[in-house]
Amino acid sequence: MDRKIKKFTLTGTKEPEERAYETAHRAVARRAAADGMVLLKNEDGLLPFAQGAKLALYGAGVVATIKGGTGSGDVNVRETVSVYEGLKNAGFEIVNEDWIQAYGTYYKNAREQWREVIWKDAGEQAAAGNDNTLFDAYSSHQFDLPAGDLPAPVEADAAIYVIARIAGEAKDRQLRPGDYLLSEQEHESLRLLCEQHESVLVVINSGGLIDLSFLDEMPQIKGLIYMGQPGMEAGSALADVLSGAVTPSGKLTDSWAYHYEDYPNADTFSHMNGDTDTELYKEGIYVGYRYFDTFEVPVRYSFGYGLSYTTFALRMVHLSFIDPNSAKAAVRIVVEVTNTGAVNGREVVQIYVSCPQKNMAKEYRRLVGFAKTGDLAPGKCENVEIVIPIHSLASYSEKAPGWLLDAGTYGFFMGNSLQSAQFAASVELTRNLLLEKTDHICPLKKELKELECPQESVFARRAKWHAYVCKNPAIVVPTQMLLTRKDVKYGREDKRISPEIYKEVDALTEEQMIRLVTGDPGRAQGALGAAGSSVPGSAAQTSDCAEKQGIASIVLADGPAGLRLTKCYYAKDGAPQPLPVEASMEDGYLYRGEGEPEGEKYYQYCTAFPTGMQLAQSWDLKLLEEVGAAVAEELREFEVTLWLAPGMNIHRNPLCGRNFEYYSEDPLLSGRLAGAMTKGVQKLGGVGTTIKHFACNNQEDNRLFSDSVVSERTLREIYLKGFAYAVTEQQPLALMTSYNLINGVHAANNYDLCTKVARDEWGFQGVIMTDWTTTLWGDDCTASGCMRAGNDLVMPGVPQDHEDIRQALADGSLTIQELKRAVAHLLPVVFQSERYED
Repeated sequence: MDRKIKKFTLTGTKEPEERAYETAHRAVARRAAADGMVLLKNEDGLLPFAQGAKLALYGAGVVATIKGGTGSGDVNVRETVSVYEGLKNAGFEIVNEDWIQAYGTYYKNAREQWREVIWKDAGEQAAAGNDNTLFDAYSSHQFDLPAGDLPAPVEADAAIYVIARIAGEAKDRQLRPGDYLLSEQEHESLRLLCEQHESVLVVINSGGLIDLSFLDEMPQIKGLIYMGQPGMEAGSALADVLSGAVTPSGKLTDSWAYHYEDYPNADTFSHMNGDTDTELYKEGIYVGYRYFDTFEVPVRYSFGYGLSYTTFALRMVHLSFIDPNSAKAAVRIVVEVTNTGAVNGREVVQIYVSCPQKNMAKEYRRLVGFAKTGDLAPGKCENVEIVIPIHSLASYSEKAPGWLLDAGTYGFFMGNSLQSAQFAASVELTRNLLLEKTDHICPLKKELKELECPQESVFARRAKWHAYVCKNPAIVVPTQMLLTRKDVKYGREDKRISPEIYKEVDALTEEQMIRLVTGDPGRAQGALGAAGSSVPGSAAQTSDCAEKQGIASIVLADGPAGLRLTKCYYAKDGAPQPLPVEASMEDGYLYRGEGEPEGEKYYQYCTAFPTGMQLAQSWDLKLLEEVGAAVAEELREFEVTLWLAPGMNIHRNPLCGRNFEYYSEDPLLSGRLAGAMTKGVQKLGGVGTTIKHFACNNQEDNRLFSDSVVSERTLREIYLKGFAYAVTEQQPLALMTSYNLINGVHAANNYDLCTKVARDEWGFQGVIMTDWTTTLWGDDCTASGCMRAGNDLVMPGVPQDHEDIRQALADGSLTIQELKRAVAHLLPVVFQSERYED
């Protein structure tokens, strides 16, 4: 086939003015941010505020509003609208401008001191011969936002205190004041505000949960909003919610415990027990609400919880089966939602199921479906349809091994949160049904004793609604469903690749194949990314070694809240001038360049959308699809093919430094949202998503060497299930493996994950890549090992990877067919890209 490769152009523009795509995408980001904010408390009708209300604003987040997390998940933006700017622009009267101005000075000085510490540490590391010195220093020194002066008495209709937190890549959060806990200054400021004002609103501007014990001490706190990390339109979106221009409809995607110690892995997570080498997943399947609900541990705010300015009534009007005798068998539920309040609003219908406990202990309830209504006027109603695949009701049996539906009664609960969900209907399965027969994967190599279910309590709770079932017989599952069993056939990947693609591969030399599967070392600059020279600030590029055969080089870019590119660069003689990695970090704040480089200046302004957790709190698949479509436009604008997002690891513990980037503690919600984002990005073709980090990347401390010790059932039901939904429903173009080990084997070198699960069980058709510099940290994770496992692309590419593959081919530990297979997975992604002339 004759393919003409496009030449890379100088991306961006020489003009600094805001462009049309920026304006359009900022509007999307603003709406998404408002829809993802969660109203947790609103006593005495505090919100919405009256137009022009007098407000006193305090707290770090008022001025230093945090748009998103740090590291590869950051986006270098034109500007971020602060809470102060957003509320002032919305017409509210801000009565403490002097405090706000003083805080701006404190913040500026604190940032400069923090930057000096990083530069000094990086210099010392460089002198000692270490690599990645700037990034290591950056991730090791978390910036603590100053609290500012204590509030002085002012006249106001209400006081707002914005608690802000920063977290990010390579560092977990800490159970200390100023992070998970309030600092002494923050606590004193809130106490004084509560003395000075009858009504106080607390806004939490954080990518993760914090301790809320202060609510119990201060009854004057009438309102609480989880603002999250809402992207560049943060302040404007908050103003939309506080003014009533937007009725809040966000719901929590995590359980908010009363105390950190209430989480089942509180004492052993990451650094909490002093051992970051081995992470024992002792809680098993009881993660998040599955633990709190099953063990009846009370929480402050339940999974799925969120208030509105209006009220709704829910009524299940229909339950039936779809295709009961096929592999697509599903339960169809229709719920009528009526707005019973006084203002327009939207509601999220959530369906949970309680499964039989006879053969395997299970969580008391699990989320199996959800849907969000449109904007409903007072008195209006809407019927929402929720389709629940039968597979969502199955549990993994290590004995079978495979996905098993236990005989017995399946109780369906309906509500607008887990806490409010009430029993609504039931389905009866008269015999056990093995839906899918699999091989075992990832065997344990260390002893692991998992938390055991309190079955007597669960049986007693199930018995309460069983009394209703006796009076109202359950729907019986048709016996034809016994025909839906699937036996996974392993080791057939070569037969799934088209002969036409293998013909392209066979035309390449061995050296070309080696270079195609290892990124381009000439553009590799470090762990954080910024290794793509054709598009400044991009994460990497694939090799251009086979352009004569029509195989283009493609560009990859971070991160989950938008494209992370250098927001400006210089071009000379038609080529971008090289910049160090710090030029693409913190909006270039850490860049130490003296004067401007030679050449013409180009601007690459990208949109910072809300973080993954914030988007997830909208529970709105159509919204994520719309955000994905906007991201796709920017991918095309800047000639990027693969977006290294979305991140979809499970929120196993609130101290994970990267929870902001991921969606939820629930795999179904995570998988469906990642699928919606992928659908939006990929629907016009030419660009695609890279779902990550596969798998069990649930902590950041020691992430390169930490061993996640987890049972097969837990691995499959909790940590792989979300990926399964995204892959089987939307087929993302790429999948990225994680740094950590799983039961003693690095994820990137894990054949069970990359081949048996992703390829054979799920039918993944795209390219599997490593995380950046995975192969640089020891002999137990090598480039050839990645190829054998089923990775197709070792990123960002270093010369030692080439040599490792050459040696492995020579000694027979890597076959030429395994190398060809990796190239064969990469080529379809390249060929469908925008890198070719029409």
